Amino acid sequence: MHNALTDIPGIRVGHWTDRAAGTGCTVILCPTGAVAGVDVRGGAPGSRELALLDPLCLVERIHGLLLAGGSAFGLAAADGVMRWLEERGYGFDVGVGKVPIVPAAILFDLPIGRPDVRPDAAAGYAACEAASDGPVAEGSVGAGTGATVGKLLGGERATKGGVGTASRLLDDGIIVAALAVVNALGDVVDPASGRILAGARAADGRTFADSLAIATQVLDLSHPDYWAKRRAQSGAALTNTTLGVVATNAALTKTGATKVAQMAHDGLARAIRPVHTLLDGDVVFALSLGEIEAEAGILGALAAEVLSVAIVRAVQAAEGLHGVPALRDLAAHRDAPEVE
Repeated sequence: MHNALTDIPGIRVGHWTDRAAGTGCTVILCPTGAVAGVDVRGGAPGSRELALLDPLCLVERIHGLLLAGGSAFGLAAADGVMRWLEERGYGFDVGVGKVPIVPAAILFDLPIGRPDVRPDAAAGYAACEAASDGPVAEGSVGAGTGATVGKLLGGERATKGGVGTASRLLDDGIIVAALAVVNALGDVVDPASGRILAGARAADGRTFADSLAIATQVLDLSHPDYWAKRRAQSGAALTNTTLGVVATNAALTKTGATKVAQMAHDGLARAIRPVHTLLDGDVVFALSLGEIEAEAGILGALAAEVLSVAIVRAVQAAEGLHGVPALRDLAAHRDAPEVE
């Protein structure tokens, strides 16, 4: 057990990272096929091939997932994942060949580093080449390279986000695992205490404001800072998304996987405040690779718990980049002050 998504047999994870440009992509490979579901809760998603995951659609299994920075440009990295899988004979058999099924979702990281450098097909292919079933690198890598959190006061007050992963082994042999790429508009909080771990920073740049309180003030037209805060909020538009993947070695139908993805969003709500806003593109995928019988509702509840842990791990492992500090840089100043 690696306490990672790769604890599910049949899954490999790989990253492609460009720290100079502040972007990257992460691939989750399941070459022999995985039953998959998806649930989109954010108001500004960017995605590819999600319609195929509808339980009413023909294709039963996918062969990989791509998570990428670069905004909609980053969806091109899925072409490289498809090429890697096709070269090795994996895909949906259409008689004249095999078509790899690779759904993809992106986040907006263009304000970090170089906005003209985005993950492309070569990056997706390279992430596949780097993929393994061993420990998964966390923090400012892959799709989380340019991820930031807490942007209601603008990008200059944000804190670094990133990639996190976790897993849980049950007594009956069932494993539930998760991977999160955290680029949220809101703050990441400790699910147990509600304490802010990473988010919008106060004027001193070292301590945290409270994004939910800031959002409340933005709604107050009489507040003297209303227009300044409204402009800051508008500047953060389309720069946010938390992408999640939960997986299990239990057997699920497409309908069951869709239910698990839906319930796993509770993990976002426990660890991010506020979440699922119109300025977030939150997407959660669920994968089933296994034969163990299990009830989707129970697996969904566990998936939410494990995904919340992965979200916290993402900001704990993140490193400061391009002037955006990480939690580790602010560890001595984590108590949230009054909103200014």
